[in-house]
Amino acid sequence: MPVTAIVGAQWGDEGKGKVTDYLAASSQVVARYQGGDNAGHTVVCGDKVLRLHQIPSGILYPGCLCVLGGGMVVNPRSLIQEIEELRSLGAFRGKVLLSGRAHLIMPYHIMLDGAVEAKRGDAMIGTTRRGIGPAYQDRAARTGLRAYDMTLPPEQFRARVEQAVREKNVLLERVYGQQPLDAEAVAAEYTGLAAQLAPFVGDDSLAIAEALSAGAQVLLEGAQGVLLDIDHGTYPFVTSSSTTLGGALGSLGISYKEVQRVIGVMKAYQTRVGAGPFPTEQKGEVGERLRGTGQNIWDEFGTTTRRPRRCGWLDLVSIRYTARVSAFTELAVTKLDVLSGFERVRVCIAYRLGEKELRSFTPQSDVLQQVSPVYEELPGWQEPLGGIRRFEDLPGNARAYIRFIEEATGLPVSIITVGPEREQTILR
Repeated sequence: MPVTAIVGAQWGDEGKGKVTDYLAASSQVVARYQGGDNAGHTVVCGDKVLRLHQIPSGILYPGCLCVLGGGMVVNPRSLIQEIEELRSLGAFRGKVLLSGRAHLIMPYHIMLDGAVEAKRGDAMIGTTRRGIGPAYQDRAARTGLRAYDMTLPPEQFRARVEQAVREKNVLLERVYGQQPLDAEAVAAEYTGLAAQLAPFVGDDSLAIAEALSAGAQVLLEGAQGVLLDIDHGTYPFVTSSSTTLGGALGSLGISYKEVQRVIGVMKAYQTRVGAGPFPTEQKGEVGERLRGTGQNIWDEFGTTTRRPRRCGWLDLVSIRYTARVSAFTELAVTKLDVLSGFERVRVCIAYRLGEKELRSFTPQSDVLQQVSPVYEELPGWQEPLGGIRRFEDLPGNARAYIRFIEEATGLPVSIITVGPEREQTILR
């Protein structure tokens, strides 16, 4: 059973890219299974800081097959830019396979994303405005363009793009008052992009099945987190795809029988980008301290949007929930070093709703907006952790913090990160 799945245990931004990069060293295949260029995985390798939005983190390893899975929505323009940037840095060392089943993000998706979000006004959900939601809408409506379409004869692909643009122009003009797109210009540009990407297009499910049959180690890399899942997240403040283990297996065509490990990646505290409930959010000094100044790559500002993240204490009620719905076998705790210097650290162990104490998480946003956290206070530690490589060398209170997480979730913490560098990782 050589499949290991990396799943975000919170609202995304948990540090999945670094964990994936670390584990990719012993993997022959790394596959992204959902999302698009709304994701941002930061990988630090020596003096290079790489911000990957669509290409899996295994691209740094020679010979590694990096799969953009069928559950993704892919922006052809930004994908080519990402490939060119990696090549210019000498970091394009693996091989790329773009699933033919992946859907394409087109310029009209991006325009619609911004127009719909603006129309919501104060009720906006905080999308990245990169066309993700509208692309998934077309996928569900069976009107989308897929990567397979880019392998058609150029004149046939061009005609499909022109038709799609003209249809969306009606919506853009009559419903949202936007200027129409030039259908011929868009078709010409994307026919050129298709010619560049067509050599990468193939059958991801078959490629992974063949790799597994040959005994390869396969690593599945998710974007966002379980609390943003379209079904299991805090709807409607969610992404448009399935971020759980089930979503990964379904989008890539992998049997659950192949899965050996499911690693839930979580921060030592909690963050969220955009609107939506956040019971443990800290808006004062604690929140600012957790967020940082934005001058360091480890600070809490979005990799993709650069929006400041909302920060707060760790919420173990939500972690128990995400562990259950995505079948975690273990946890990876990132950014433990950020908590150094706090005299006391707080951990949410339950919610209070009126006179009731809730021990179970509910994804119902209206309810979560009303709850207040029930905290357990633990002693903090002052020592910097960036140079520590063994669990036994962590300060006693830091070790106790990790053990508290293990006891509360019933899961072992197998990976701890104490800084952005690849080697700033503790394995247990």
